[in-house]
Amino acid sequence: MSQDKIDIKDVTPKTFNPKTHKTNGDRFNPSNRIYVRESKGVFQKMRRYGGWFLLLLFALIPWIPYGERQAILLDIGNQQFNFFGTTLYPQDLTLLATLFVIAAFGLFFITTFLGRIWCGYLCPQTVWTFIYIWFEEKLEGSANKRRKQDSGKLTANLALRKTAKHIAWFSIALATGFTFAGYFIPIKSLIVDFFTFNASFWPVFWVLFFAICTYGNAGWMRSIMCIHMCPYARFQSAMFDKDTFIVGYDTKRGENRGPRSRKADHKALGLGDCIDCNLCVQVCPTGIDIRDGLQYECINCGACIDACDQTMDRMGYDKGLISYTTEHRLSGHHTNIMRPKLLGYGAVLLIMIGLFFVQIASVDPAGMSVLRDRNQLFRTNNSGEIENTYTLKVINKTQQKQQYQLDVTGLEDVSWYGKQTIQVAPGEVLNLPMSLGVNPDNLDTSISTIQFILSDSDDFTLSVESRFIKKL
Repeated sequence: MSQDKIDIKDVTPKTFNPKTHKTNGDRFNPSNRIYVRESKGVFQKMRRYGGWFLLLLFALIPWIPYGERQAILLDIGNQQFNFFGTTLYPQDLTLLATLFVIAAFGLFFITTFLGRIWCGYLCPQTVWTFIYIWFEEKLEGSANKRRKQDSGKLTANLALRKTAKHIAWFSIALATGFTFAGYFIPIKSLIVDFFTFNASFWPVFWVLFFAICTYGNAGWMRSIMCIHMCPYARFQSAMFDKDTFIVGYDTKRGENRGPRSRKADHKALGLGDCIDCNLCVQVCPTGIDIRDGLQYECINCGACIDACDQTMDRMGYDKGLISYTTEHRLSGHHTNIMRPKLLGYGAVLLIMIGLFFVQIASVDPAGMSVLRDRNQLFRTNNSGEIENTYTLKVINKTQQKQQYQLDVTGLEDVSWYGKQTIQVAPGEVLNLPMSLGVNPDNLDTSISTIQFILSDSDDFTLSVESRFIKKL
């Protein structure tokens, strides 16, 4: 088992020095700002298109209508969680727990197989950060230009462009706050009430809270979130092994590194393929040097791969000096993909997905609970019957008005005092007080087990157990 562990590398914390284009200082100091250089290539195109797709999906889902409401609305106030034609209630929240378990094991599986691919391509922090960087580049210029401007005096033109950038940033943040809150509050009324000053305190609080968090995280904190605050970077090492696909630098091929002309025979000069251009450092959103080896700050975004491949192409060298690879492959060994840990995560993931669909299929379109009257367990009515009083709570989980029929089993010649046919509106919880009366001669025991039956015209039947008391 010890041979599967990744060797610990002594990596001195570093940060990029704009004057020397070398690395020094404390990379973990939040005051050391990272100017991310634009990177283009196959992996950045995948990340960009994937990020825009997920962002549009996030933004559009609250606007999808279904009948007279949103298709997806997590209405915490009314304790209803609507997913198109299905409405879930607190008693159905085992589904949510199962979904969280699926997400956890899905993350374990992906991390063991492909490293921090979630961080590089799918994490909201990464998606929003790159969107903010895009606005920064369009309004303030390239990374080198921004670095030079920030080290000089603030001119009127620069102040205007920075103001426009922050307006764009906060506009995105505010739209994010509305969208996130719109999953829990009807988004159309939320926006109207917000801008007409008719919204109550809590909707306004949550919109502004998520807006400020988005603005701060993606605009200012960026890699600080990934390095200092995100717990995923800390426990990922428990899932990594030497067969995990990571962004890796081929040391045997790249060293000794150093500058040279394109026409020079670098092998004769004793140099490897790395020309020490530092582009892999300049495009890294967390400011690391991938040539120092595997580091927990690496989010597997592939920006350094694209930058290095373009350099190799210009120099006439083979691409792949930096690539998605494994520690075993870098050391010249065979990569074992189908290993026990990965298969174990995959098996548990498939089991939980199957259990989730079984739970979905078993969700009843209606629910019922039975509460006995605790003030008076039983009484004798004017007809000489033993009478017990109950309150039935009937929940209509569908999106249509339903008619239900109520009945009881377990008693002979029972008298039902109350409604047996009821109409329940969509999402309504109907409280129905009623009583059962039974001739004492038909009761063999002091406490009888009974079943209340709820049925509809679609052959749906629900049974809830209760007790009928003759005497104590």
